[in-house]
Amino acid sequence: MAKGKKKKSSSEPKGKKITLAMATNCLKMTVDGKRRLDLSNQGLASVPRSLLGLCDVEELDLSRNLLTKLPDFIDKFLNLRFLDLHSNYLEQIPPSIGRLQNLLTLNLSNNRLTSGSLPSELGLLAKLHKLNLGLNRLDSVPRCLAALKELRDVGLFDNRLTAYPDCLRPLKKLEKVNLDSNPFPPEVDDLDPIRRQEALYLVDAEACLCGGCLDKCRSQRRKVEGRAELEIKVKPRRMFAGLLTPNSVAQVDQETWR
Repeated sequence: MAKGKKKKSSSEPKGKKITLAMATNCLKMTVDGKRRLDLSNQGLASVPRSLLGLCDVEELDLSRNLLTKLPDFIDKFLNLRFLDLHSNYLEQIPPSIGRLQNLLTLNLSNNRLTSGSLPSELGLLAKLHKLNLGLNRLDSVPRCLAALKELRDVGLFDNRLTAYPDCLRPLKKLEKVNLDSNPFPPEVDDLDPIRRQEALYLVDAEACLCGGCLDKCRSQRRKVEGRAELEIKVKPRRMFAGLLTPNSVAQVDQETWR
């Protein structure tokens, strides 16, 4: 090995290189007239600085690559409304992401993010409508998300959460929270029927639930209500000593007929 050259770690992903000219060929126009730079599934292991020549785009798709980090110069893409980074190997998000004040959608799903790798600057994305953090390694949700007053849709599925994130409760415009496939304790299932019914009716606005949670909640309600109705209708039968039941009479008659 030549002197002064650093040997690359074998664990580092080896990705393709992309030039500004190649990236320019990936520019598209959306139906609403926005410029979209689609570099998805290109085998990129890093974001080249040459992309700053296209920093005026409104949408940037870097999904399904080999990225382990997002560069600090992402804050130069000031016009971004849509940033898709799903299905990479990201372990850290730079604080500079908080300067993307026009961002409406941020997709960080299917990466290697932990609760400590999300910067508090995420709370500066004042216009953000949709945030996807599913399929990561989060055991808690950063409290900075409580500042995202325009947030409508949050994906937190397939993480390591054990409780509903309290930081999301103050968000008045929130319409959907996907918490599927998290290791929540089976609190509701362990309750007695009366407490189970009370717990199910703690949801005061069905619009706050995602489709799957809403179906599950309605199904549990029907089960509880049906069980309560059955308990009222079916009463224990009284037994009187010395009297024959209808079934025993029929059995005697059958023996006589034979």
